[in-house]
Amino acid sequence: MTHPLKNQFLPVTTQAGRTGADHDREVPEIDLLSPLTIRGVTFRNRIAVSPMCQYSGQDGFANDWHLVHLGSRAVGGAALVVVEATAVTSEGRITPGDLGIWNDEHIEPLARIARFVHSQGAVAGIQLAHAGRKASCDLPWKGGAGLKTTEQGGWPVVAPSLAPFAEGSPVPVPLDEAGIDGVIDAFASGARRALTAGFKVIEIHAAHGYLLHEFLSPISNHRNDRYGGSLENRMRLLLRIAERLRAEIPPELPLFVRISATDWVEGGWDIEQSVELARRLKALGVDLIDVSSGGTVPYARIPVAKGYQVPFARRIREGADIRTGAVGLITEPQHADEIVTGGDANLVFIAREMLREPYWALKAQQALGEEPLWPTQYGYALKRRAK
Repeated sequence: MTHPLKNQFLPVTTQAGRTGADHDREVPEIDLLSPLTIRGVTFRNRIAVSPMCQYSGQDGFANDWHLVHLGSRAVGGAALVVVEATAVTSEGRITPGDLGIWNDEHIEPLARIARFVHSQGAVAGIQLAHAGRKASCDLPWKGGAGLKTTEQGGWPVVAPSLAPFAEGSPVPVPLDEAGIDGVIDAFASGARRALTAGFKVIEIHAAHGYLLHEFLSPISNHRNDRYGGSLENRMRLLLRIAERLRAEIPPELPLFVRISATDWVEGGWDIEQSVELARRLKALGVDLIDVSSGGTVPYARIPVAKGYQVPFARRIREGADIRTGAVGLITEPQHADEIVTGGDANLVFIAREMLREPYWALKAQQALGEEPLWPTQYGYALKRRAK
């Protein structure tokens, strides 16, 4: 499976018979190590570092931990490195340790990360987020309990409706029309700052029970205005944000959206609604749906197993004719390769396995029969020398 064009990023014809949306420039045989071009951005392979919260910021600022954590994955051969959920407002943080992008002072520490990631041949992305009713929580290694008072370090939380996430969680304040407009403006301002910082991919976080997912799911959205009730109404906030961000982002740069394909709860958000949402997002210029699941309620019974979310990525890719990313218990290079070659998804997002192994992508190259493209500083010592 060695492809001579693989690392040259040349424009060639899409493989015949492929379903989904690998349009424009592709290599003849598409696999995990094939480059992918979306709009004006070329990814050197199909391996992405999933956004993973480190809960290590202060007042929203990225620091050396984030630089080394994310930079090492770029050095390790991934094509796309996505900065963790980055709050567009201070009240939209999950914990006091979350990253933020709600003021201009946050730009330069993030720009430092983007510059280094790009210097290593990877693409820097960032996930813009608002935690909604799951905000104002303690750090996970301190138990993650809701911080319900300012004395505890907490802050007021907002949501579509009055219902808290779980027993003991902060009771949210339902957003009114002005508050909803403010959220949309905050996402737009966050996108502008992300572009100033140099990120080439922006992802909207609409999954895992956070604010935008809370509006999508009838379990968390009990409104009776134009943002609640029907599917059209529940999609309205996310669609407005996607439309606004697509207008803010230059046409040569991609826009992704992460969704939970299902709540895993009867009567909740499900795959059929996800396909329709993906169709609507594609029409607004969204380029890829990053397909996860769950997070709306703490009592969902999720059948966690190897690649358990991959079928959702395929269903959305085929049903909405849009690129998808697969994520969730994908740990082995051969499995990740099969996801791409089998047409399940266009990108494979690796999460916890990247925490265990920053050089996962380089080891995947070797496992799949390629010469690992070690950075120069390592490669001179690791590559076999001619006798």
